[in-house]
Amino acid sequence: MKPSFNLHAYFADRQLNFLLSVNVLVVLVAVWFSRGQFVGIDNLQSMGSQLPEIGLLAFGIMLSMLSGNGGIDLSGVGLANLSGMVAALIVPRFVNGDEAPVLYTSLFCVIVACMGLAGGFLNGIVIARVRLTPILCTLGTQLVFTGLAVALSNGASVHVDYIEPLSDIGNGTFFQVPVSFCIFLAAALVLGWLLKRTPFGLRLFLMGTNQRAAFYAGVPNARMLVGTYTLCGLLASLAGLVSVTHTMSAKWDYGNSYLLIAILIAVMGGVNPAGGYGRVICVFFAATVLQFLSSLFNLMNVSQFFGDCTWGFLLLLSLAFAGGERVRAIFGFVAPGGARPKGTIKT
Repeated sequence: MKPSFNLHAYFADRQLNFLLSVNVLVVLVAVWFSRGQFVGIDNLQSMGSQLPEIGLLAFGIMLSMLSGNGGIDLSGVGLANLSGMVAALIVPRFVNGDEAPVLYTSLFCVIVACMGLAGGFLNGIVIARVRLTPILCTLGTQLVFTGLAVALSNGASVHVDYIEPLSDIGNGTFFQVPVSFCIFLAAALVLGWLLKRTPFGLRLFLMGTNQRAAFYAGVPNARMLVGTYTLCGLLASLAGLVSVTHTMSAKWDYGNSYLLIAILIAVMGGVNPAGGYGRVICVFFAATVLQFLSSLFNLMNVSQFFGDCTWGFLLLLSLAFAGGERVRAIFGFVAPGGARPKGTIKT
């Protein structure tokens, strides 16, 4: 007997309903104000190429928050800039891009990914083994990564030679869809599968919900923390790859404002900063809301300061729609015994 489709369960998530409604509302208002220019192919491609940088960083913030115990990764922007810069400095020394563009691009991507994995692994080791508070650890490594980038470049921008396959990552399209957005979408799908369909995801949610229960359930806490922050580093390096290939340059201070926006996206997407709850699809739509609003304000020549005010208002509104249980969990008012809101294992 086939299970019946439960429409009520599908629309039960207030946060998802809120984000979908706001997305639709913003698009309709933008289309009306711009007289259809907002949904033109050029503007859609522009938004699709800008979204992945912040969206990938927001996924990293989400993962670190899910682990609980005040987990957060503040080093994403610094690691993203350092990863792109190291690749931009090393690859030209070994490969001629004009003679072997595919090899050049492949080596560039491998070095960026390896730098991200190494930086994330460093964060995980310090947090898990040295038992340093995540916010202090990642704040420290953020300064280390940024300092290394400044030292390697003497504070200047590092130019990246134009190699067509490499440039296509940040500026090319695949069936009119920006390649960078395809990377972002693929990362969302893989992350959603990882959190929902694998033991890693189940253990991560359990850790964030109740660390004592996770310990008695045999969850390897240290190994999970190392793996989680290593994944955060990989996501940050992907953001760095998109950034470098989009501008064809690497600089130590690029995207300094992205960290707070990424945290805003994660929280507005319903991720519980206390750990144990978060959905990839909600974070995805939270990112699109901010991108739509940013593009709308640009079309209307509205000051970005007003945009910041609007994003703060949306954050408060999303918390209100999330319901009392989620708000109490975010601010630490958890029921006796460490209970969390029901239905925490979602992606």
